[in-house]
Amino acid sequence: MVPESETPPRARVRTLLRTADGVPVEAVYEPGPVVYGPGPVVYGSAPDAPSSAPSSSSVPPSGAPVFVIAHGFTGALDRPPVRRAARALARHGAVVTFSFRGHGRSGGRSTVGDREVLDLAAAVAWARRLGHTRVATVGFSMGGSVVLRHAALWGPRGGAGPEGRTGARTDAVVSVSAPARWYYRGTAPMRRLHWLVTRPEGRLLGRYGLRTRIHHRDWDPVPLSPVEAVSRIAPTPLLIVHGDRDGYFPLDHPRMLAAAAGDHGELWLEPGMGHAENAASDELLHRIGDWAVAQAG
Repeated sequence: MVPESETPPRARVRTLLRTADGVPVEAVYEPGPVVYGPGPVVYGSAPDAPSSAPSSSSVPPSGAPVFVIAHGFTGALDRPPVRRAARALARHGAVVTFSFRGHGRSGGRSTVGDREVLDLAAAVAWARRLGHTRVATVGFSMGGSVVLRHAALWGPRGGAGPEGRTGARTDAVVSVSAPARWYYRGTAPMRRLHWLVTRPEGRLLGRYGLRTRIHHRDWDPVPLSPVEAVSRIAPTPLLIVHGDRDGYFPLDHPRMLAAAAGDHGELWLEPGMGHAENAASDELLHRIGDWAVAQAG
């Protein structure tokens, strides 16, 4: 585990976080080239070893934000599309990637967007404990719905809640390829996903074919929907990004989210873009980075 410090480490750190409901979540911190100015590297050679406390010769943080990336369903922090997004956003600030419960080397089972809000909160709180005062959450597909709910529940208007709510808040939110409402089955990919999640044979395929462990229980209660969450995010800056060739969620989804956001939200409809992190171009990721740097306080 990385020691908590008010100065971010200057080397890559891989660790296990513990969520509020006790699930171990694997996470990686990468400071990125803009977090520190020139100065000697004071860490050892092992790239994923826990860092020691920063020395007095460390150069102070630049004030650049940290991006906390929330991947889509069946993704994980080590999957190539997530690594590519992390490399692009690292040009704008530090990056925290993590694997949602039931994905990668994290524990637990996926609840397909419900309890995953606790995974994101743990990752954001970790980024703040490392010393970052500006946090932007960037979510894709399922992760896009999670960043919306997290911003609503942990934001300025979230009200009373779990201990550490302030430490897990975000300063800017980017939701890419997210649904507006739950239980959508209007496209063939979403009908296949519902079969995967709701049928025993689908969950078996998910576990061994897609390396995703899916919980067998239905939601109870049904979590706050993305479109309901969006109306509670203000005044936190919000960016909604969606491709006009998204095969999972048609354009009525981002338009519903943008309408619920009102004046505080911004909508980018991307020509030729498909779905989620697999379809996000490097150029789009850099535009997202620029937007977040400008908006995150």
